[in-house]
Amino acid sequence: MSLIDNDRLKQIAFLLIIVLLGILLFLELYTFFPGFLGAITLYILCRKWMFRLVEDRKWKSNLAAALLMILSFLIILMPIGMLVNMLMTKASYAAEHSSELIKGIKTVAGKLEEGTGINLFSENHLRKLQEGITGVLPGFLGATFNTLTAIAIMYFILYFMLVNGRKMEATLYEYIPLKDENVMRLGTEFKSLVFANAVVIPLIAVVQGIVSLIGYFIFGVPQPVFWFVVTCFTAMLPVVGAAAVYVPMGVFMIAAGDTWQGVAVLVYGFGVVGTSDNIFRFMLAKKIADVHPLITIFGVLAGVSLFGFIGLIFGPLLISMFILLLEIYSNEYLVKKREVKVFR
Repeated sequence: MSLIDNDRLKQIAFLLIIVLLGILLFLELYTFFPGFLGAITLYILCRKWMFRLVEDRKWKSNLAAALLMILSFLIILMPIGMLVNMLMTKASYAAEHSSELIKGIKTVAGKLEEGTGINLFSENHLRKLQEGITGVLPGFLGATFNTLTAIAIMYFILYFMLVNGRKMEATLYEYIPLKDENVMRLGTEFKSLVFANAVVIPLIAVVQGIVSLIGYFIFGVPQPVFWFVVTCFTAMLPVVGAAAVYVPMGVFMIAAGDTWQGVAVLVYGFGVVGTSDNIFRFMLAKKIADVHPLITIFGVLAGVSLFGFIGLIFGPLLISMFILLLEIYSNEYLVKKREVKVFR
């Protein structure tokens, strides 16, 4: 039996110390992890412009970083913040007037039961719904504080990443234990995944929201702007997408006596909103990474559980990165390909 030499033992011990310290730091700093992911995402989106300003336009790095951070806030975070604030205002109002909301739902459910014979909400369900609505406000307030903290940390990290971008990338290139070709592939595919999850998918969701908003105005849906916001967020969900809004909306409008408007909302939703999704996905196909629907579904479930709403973006990205790292590991270290056997 061959003995492991001292150098290999020292290497293994040193790696164990690094791993243990990494795990300890991650557990202690986990609260700030969404901010770190956000900083990486914005860095990937801004790096080309940062290098162009500093290297081509000869701007000072701190001035260029400050400009890009301000623009990212105005173009990306401020609109999202306004939409989330609108949702929180409605959620707060619903929590304060939960009894009135439940009474309205009970009335609509009664009309639906008269027309179809289907009882969607029992007394027990309505009671649990009211309890859930009442208890949602503290959660929203806590999420707001956590989000503000994550944004502050994100921009703090992003500033140093932008200012030291070339040095940071050179250091990563030197210390990542992979072949040059795999390091280049990692960077290219990671950039593609970030762009798809952080730009293309939210952009398609906003387009679906705008198309839906036009229909909401045409068919007299109450509070169309609010439902536009809800549609934008649900459009990012896998499988169900914007249908999570316009299908219940159409059904309730029919049950409330607005038959032709409800039918029109359903037809418009499936025919126009659904088609707009397919058209824009086709137009942006070259910009969208080839992500399997199962990755998106489980990524959203895991991301929302870990990070809250922002997990809609980071969840699929993390799973896609995990699979990419497995592929690169296989290419880097498993030189001999296993022979594929067919079992009969």
